[in-house]
Amino acid sequence: MEMNKTPRSVRLHIAFFGKSNVGKSSLINAITGQDIAIVSPVKGTTTDPVYKSMEILPIGPCELIDTAGLDDIGALGQLRVQKTLEVLHKTDVAVFVMDAAVMPDEKDEEIIGLIKNKKIPLIIVVNKSDVAVPDTSGLSAKYDTTVLPVSAVTKRGVKELIGSLSVLVPSEEDKFKIVGDLVSAGDVVVLVTPIDKAAPKGRLILPQQQVIRDILESDAVGLITKEHELRHTLSMLKTKPKLVITDSQVFLKVAADTPRDVMLTSFSILFARFKGDLNELVRGTASIKQLKDGDKVLVAEACTHHQQSDDIGRVKIPRWLRQLTGKELAFEFASGSSYGGDITQYSLIIHCGACMINKKEMQFRIETAKEKNIPIVNYGILIAYVQGILDRVLEPFPLAKMIWEGEKA
Repeated sequence: MEMNKTPRSVRLHIAFFGKSNVGKSSLINAITGQDIAIVSPVKGTTTDPVYKSMEILPIGPCELIDTAGLDDIGALGQLRVQKTLEVLHKTDVAVFVMDAAVMPDEKDEEIIGLIKNKKIPLIIVVNKSDVAVPDTSGLSAKYDTTVLPVSAVTKRGVKELIGSLSVLVPSEEDKFKIVGDLVSAGDVVVLVTPIDKAAPKGRLILPQQQVIRDILESDAVGLITKEHELRHTLSMLKTKPKLVITDSQVFLKVAADTPRDVMLTSFSILFARFKGDLNELVRGTASIKQLKDGDKVLVAEACTHHQQSDDIGRVKIPRWLRQLTGKELAFEFASGSSYGGDITQYSLIIHCGACMINKKEMQFRIETAKEKNIPIVNYGILIAYVQGILDRVLEPFPLAKMIWEGEKA
């Protein structure tokens, strides 16, 4: 991935919902000024959700999601509707599209209610206003949200819709930083980035790229080294670094070479805080010592990738956990957009760093596990625990460290 391209996972996710043929795809094309979504009078043209990364002023980098009609019928239609509803788990802003000539019915109200219950910012768009005159004031009062008359054909109201969407974008002050709140201008941060056969050829992995960018935006100084050069790198510095951030897989080597009075953590733990709920993931770690023979453990990855012979999720973590607990554990694996089934059968969920999904989706996954009383941890936290250094790598996060000390007691 290019360094100057905003990753999908940190873009504002704007999803368009509504029945078939209300003009969701046409509206997306009108907003972007491009033929991004396929438009057809044939009902059900859009099947699976379609994602498009765009830069729309004044909104900024965003991910537009075109979904299938919520009135799709039949067995296949119901699968499409289910895929559409799953999009809600990652939606930052919802645009519900209606036809100006058709009164909203129970299905519309059901979905609008679902969006509002999830506390997703909502804008209702009454499309095809060039054909019929909608009663937007009545709809606005009924649904207690912004309702805009729009015509995807004539572009009427499109500018107003973009303006309304931009109001819902978090300001820079509201955005939680990956590492920027832990350092000050001029601080030195050392990044330990192993280069092995799993590393992408010619580039850094996404979490490393994003942390570097956050350090630069904080006016701090980032130094990058490999684990075997860390001791030499530190010896060349006139002052000690404020923080050392490492790939979790080389925790022990980096912990041994980093002075005890220098804070240490990992990319994965930073993303546990940035994308999810660090405190909840730390609480989940306490359940590891309670695992029994025969317990099922789910290893969940948010993306699919080519597996290596020493794959971190499928090989190393199961081996480390069996060695630590001395138990015969059954590991199952899921990758992609969901856990893939009933999670109540699992005694523990181990999640990846979630660099490829947005904060909304990762928090949904954590909440789903929490609601089912299934402990959940992430790769970095688990590895630190297995290697006996969780106390140390939580030092930059006082509340999480206090929670962990309470769980251990």
